Amino acid sequence: MPNQLLVIGASSSRKSINRELARWAAGQFDATLDDVDLNDFEMPIYSEDRQAEMGIPQLARDFKDKINACDGIIISFAEHNGSYTAAFKNIIDWVSVVTPDLWGNKPMFLLATSPGKRGGKTLLELAVSDFPHRAGRVCSHFLLPSYYATFDNGITDDALKMKFQEAAKAFRKELASFTNQNIMN
Repeated sequence: MPNQLLVIGASSSRKSINRELARWAAGQFDATLDDVDLNDFEMPIYSEDRQAEMGIPQLARDFKDKINACDGIIISFAEHNGSYTAAFKNIIDWVSVVTPDLWGNKPMFLLATSPGKRGGKTLLELAVSDFPHRAGRVCSHFLLPSYYATFDNGITDDALKMKFQEAAKAFRKELASFTNQNIMN
């Protein structure tokens, strides 16, 4: 049975290059895909006051259910001023109050791209260091700089393609290990 992958382009843009990259990356695995559109999880901006007044939105619980149902997670980050997009940050703020183990220790393959030469490097570095504190099992990560020059229905630069394949191989190995471990339990 193929793995179930949760695929997140961490942007609310309908034309997100990060959503396109996340979908393409997920398509490189023999897996069933649950492709999340952040617009389907729009909630009020998180605050302790709102949580006290209205409780936790059902959409936060629904997002956590998607995490619980998957075997692995692929996220491609859009960088807004060196950090997560407001839409993505709000979702993780709400979901983290559902349960502190936000990512459920699921294997994660983190990506980032942008039109610029840095490709979202600052944010990818942040996520790689931040997610283990949120029960994220970051297995590998990949940065695609200069999106419009290096991606056209796939990675067009040979050196970057090799780096992606190495990162995908590491994720595939962790995903298999995670799946086998769950079968044995």
